[in-house]
Amino acid sequence: MKLLLLGADGQVGWRLRHSLAALGEVTALSRSSQDLCGDLSRPEALAQTVRQLRPDVVVNAAAWTAVDQAESEPDAAFAVNATACEVLARETEALGAWLVHYSSDYVYDGSGERPWRETDPTGPLNTYGRSKLAGDLAIAAHSTRHLVFRTSWVCDSRGSNFLLSILKAAQARGSLSVVADQWGAPTPAALIADITALALQRLGSTPDPQTLAGVYHLAPEGFTNWHAYATLAVQEGLACGMALRTAPDKLLPIAAADYPVRAARPANSRLDTARLRQAFGVALPAWQDGVHALVAQIVAQAQSPHH
Repeated sequence: MKLLLLGADGQVGWRLRHSLAALGEVTALSRSSQDLCGDLSRPEALAQTVRQLRPDVVVNAAAWTAVDQAESEPDAAFAVNATACEVLARETEALGAWLVHYSSDYVYDGSGERPWRETDPTGPLNTYGRSKLAGDLAIAAHSTRHLVFRTSWVCDSRGSNFLLSILKAAQARGSLSVVADQWGAPTPAALIADITALALQRLGSTPDPQTLAGVYHLAPEGFTNWHAYATLAVQEGLACGMALRTAPDKLLPIAAADYPVRAARPANSRLDTARLRQAFGVALPAWQDGVHALVAQIVAQAQSPHH
């Protein structure tokens, strides 16, 4: 299998480098790649790269993820999250190739408490969410061979995410206020990468793989809020020997309304993963398992002489 990986230096892309390697020859590109174009803000060059490489699968892990910044730079967010998706969908369709793409819980309006199903009406609350939804719709319109994985609260031991931010803040401050009325599941980048590789293997062994095309929710089992997530992270950090100034009881729960941000966030980011589990026969770990593993990795990286 010939695979083209875009966004190879991001949290999910970094993990995909490893997970996809077992499937075949991977060309891994990032925004700074020189000879071939991995920059999603350059649609013509991106199309040229796909035509030149003629991959069997394009895995697009690149995205505009600066949620608040998207409010003031909507054109830039839409160029990467929507326009580039249409280009990739058209080019992969012309080649008869598959397109794998990652979307977001932010395509929903966050109302209620029931986990969102793929068939539920969308209603993004912010520019970032609208740009991600536009990308999903472009892929559905122009590609018959696509897997779109909508995920939530992506975390990893590197990059920029809530888990790393909380642990860093807990090292520096005696107490922290954390939003307690937004719900979801912290999704490790490694889980996203492993499920992607497994899904692609399944496509290869399915008589009519196009029956598996479509949108899937990808998140671990269970739900939590940011405050409970932060509490577990701090408890784990202390158990692993991290020097944290914030004790678990000094994490103060607050309402999202008391933590003003530019872009509105959904209160309910719970995702129903039944479709993914049934279609690909996967079991998903509890969200707590990912936090345990990542905190241990973060501590190990900090102690490593190569870090």
